[in-house]
Amino acid sequence: MELKGKKVLVVGLGKSGLAASLFLRRKGAQVTVSDIRSADALGKAMPALLEEGIAVEAGGHGLLTFRRQDLIVVSPGVPLNTPELVQVKAFGLPILGEIELASQYLKGKTLAITGSNGKTTTTSLCGEILEVGKLLVQVGGNIGIPVIALVDDSRDDGWSVLELSSFQLETTEQFRPDIAVILNVTPDHLDRHGSFENYAAAKERIFANQTAEDALVLNADDDVTARMAARAKSRIFWFSRKRVVRQGAFVHEGAVVFRASEQAAPEFILKLEDIPLKGDHNIENVLAAACAARLAGVASEAIRKAVVSFRAVEHRLEFVANINGVDYYNDSKATNVDAAAKAIAAFPGGIHLILGGKDKGSDYRQLRSLLEERVKTVYTIGAAAEKIEVHISDAVPVISAGTLDQAVVKASEAAKPGEVVLLAPACSSFDQFENYEHRGQVFKELVHARQGIWQNV
Repeated sequence: MELKGKKVLVVGLGKSGLAASLFLRRKGAQVTVSDIRSADALGKAMPALLEEGIAVEAGGHGLLTFRRQDLIVVSPGVPLNTPELVQVKAFGLPILGEIELASQYLKGKTLAITGSNGKTTTTSLCGEILEVGKLLVQVGGNIGIPVIALVDDSRDDGWSVLELSSFQLETTEQFRPDIAVILNVTPDHLDRHGSFENYAAAKERIFANQTAEDALVLNADDDVTARMAARAKSRIFWFSRKRVVRQGAFVHEGAVVFRASEQAAPEFILKLEDIPLKGDHNIENVLAAACAARLAGVASEAIRKAVVSFRAVEHRLEFVANINGVDYYNDSKATNVDAAAKAIAAFPGGIHLILGGKDKGSDYRQLRSLLEERVKTVYTIGAAAEKIEVHISDAVPVISAGTLDQAVVKASEAAKPGEVVLLAPACSSFDQFENYEHRGQVFKELVHARQGIWQNV
């Protein structure tokens, strides 16, 4: 794509938007950024943009600004039904997402991972496995570093391991990863996509352009992902915690094994007891990562070495502290009901659970059986608290805490030695926090403050 001299508008100035703007400017484009936030709210990004000669429209979108462009690049956080985008699309103005733009310049091979839950852990693990396997690798996407920021350092003999969300995938057109992984698909972001079918369709775009030269790794234990195989043109590999698969990774006699084809013998990777991460869902993440890594050419021994030394991703079932015999775990990244369920299932019982935040159109009644089995008390916080209480209050004792700090105080006072205080909110964080990282960091600070109180008693 020739960008020099083209008028390009970047809509949304998050991490991706900022990186895309600077990339486009380096390519010689006349760049404008439009964001609904005020100039003050955009903060530190403003000087960097203005210094590069990038025009900034803050405090709202102007239709004329959109109409004057040759190309529009939309950030993942901006809904495609934004009125200005809808209007200019009707006029035939090309609209690209950051992933689509980056894919046209990214060198080397791509391993792309999506799913409702487990993306960050699996992406991080894949990156470490490929590195231990002596492959040249860089990791980015929804995990933190925008894909467009990986372009300059990409090489023809390297790999880019990408975590991709439904928001990023819904704007792809020609994006074609060499290896695609779909971990699972459960209801999430229904407030954005409108329906579960639309959400699942966005996930499927990860393999829409794959051919028989490419590989698609699917979860055989997830009904939604299993049905996707019929619509793929790529070579299908499976991972399963519950059954033997024709080709892919599965559990056999207490170990993770890989089979390259239906005719091949299972190849030992590592024992389940050597996986350092808690929960059955992390066994699935390891299976998916092992399968993808073998397809990328990494030897079994390197996979085993990387998995054994891997530690939990921050804000994903992250152990924070043991205070007076009570374990505190931070799973702030559990931003939907299914993720919260997986976090709860990782503990046998005695859980003091913090739920709440900004609702995403979720049905919290799906948690009821787990709550009855394993949770002593739920502490609700944020905008979704009332809805959560209506859905679950007859299944488990519920305390309306309001804020995270009050939830930590109340849970700490109630928890007994041998029990667990778990932050697994099942909601997004945007009602009270900047993002899930901010929420998790505040939780850890609150826990450590409680630790200081106990140490001084």
